[in-house]
Amino acid sequence: MSRLQILAIILYFVNQSLLSDTERNTTWHRHKIPVFLPQETVKLDKPRFSAKARLELMTHCNVECLWREAHPTLEDLKENLSYETVYTNGTRTLTVVDILDFDSNALLSKQDTTRRSRRKRQIFGADGRFDIRGKKFLLNFPFSTTVKISTGCTGILVSDRHVLTAAHCIHDGKDYVKGAKKLKVGFLTENPKAQLTKNSTFPPKLLTRWSRVKRTQVPKGWIRSQNDLVMDYDYALLELKRPHDRPHMEITVMPTAGQVAGNRIHFSGFDSDRPGQLVYRFCPIINETPDLIYQHCDAQPGSSGSGVYAKLWLPEKHDWERKIVGIFSGHQWVDLNGVQQDYNVAVRITPLKYAQICYWIKGTYRDCRSD
Repeated sequence: MSRLQILAIILYFVNQSLLSDTERNTTWHRHKIPVFLPQETVKLDKPRFSAKARLELMTHCNVECLWREAHPTLEDLKENLSYETVYTNGTRTLTVVDILDFDSNALLSKQDTTRRSRRKRQIFGADGRFDIRGKKFLLNFPFSTTVKISTGCTGILVSDRHVLTAAHCIHDGKDYVKGAKKLKVGFLTENPKAQLTKNSTFPPKLLTRWSRVKRTQVPKGWIRSQNDLVMDYDYALLELKRPHDRPHMEITVMPTAGQVAGNRIHFSGFDSDRPGQLVYRFCPIINETPDLIYQHCDAQPGSSGSGVYAKLWLPEKHDWERKIVGIFSGHQWVDLNGVQQDYNVAVRITPLKYAQICYWIKGTYRDCRSD
């Protein structure tokens, strides 16, 4: 039995257990979204595009970093959510923003920052990844929403012309990477000339169709980090020159772990140790902070920027639905009371980040008041 068949069986029984467990506290409650208002846009010098692309982000923090209790001020949030925009001609702008209707105390009180026990496997233990093969899977939802980034990372389709990815895939905290000036997004597509021969074990590989990026947007919270890279703002939005014709994933505010089906997250990416192959994985949430999701999903360089999704119960639809709740960032060593522990980390979509990303996509806050 192939690994893909095993995966299908596992997911079948997982879904069956979820369908019979809708009475638990897994109902996803809609969040009140703050108003994200750009105030002023100023021109900046053209970037040098001199940084080296990083396929993997590795950081270190102590217990205060992981379980921080200090509330950021509103001015700090405004500064971090201001953003740079880079266009294909190399011009760069900075947009200063204002935030209305935001209650930081209410936000933090809704997040479960209780420390959980370490469980399942070590990050570098038995490999729990699944290769996704064949156009039946690769060219259909949800796997068809995963795309390649020309700098070597992964991205997720979040509208008919927007791709969400990790900020470090295009900016190293000091400057934009060399490949960001002519950034492209790769779509897996069928090879019309390929034929399955009698001796073939697997179906023919799919082609990659590349599409040019019109502009990129990066929060200043990432750019401000400089060498002390902070994963909290490791996300960026790419706008394509032309719309695509594929389904996309909807983004939403990440609920508490208890409201996520099976306490599991999922994501697919183009891991560098399996060239040309789309790799899928799922695993439990182990720890969470107001801005990050800590887990032990097996991942390798190249999967950075993958859209992390969860299944949420929607009462109005009487069904589970996949929603993007985070962006896979990389690996972090955490010092917990003098003991080093390692995690893979995803940036969680908070109400403020949702308001910002939604504004980038739709161009108005009026269409972004609920998730």
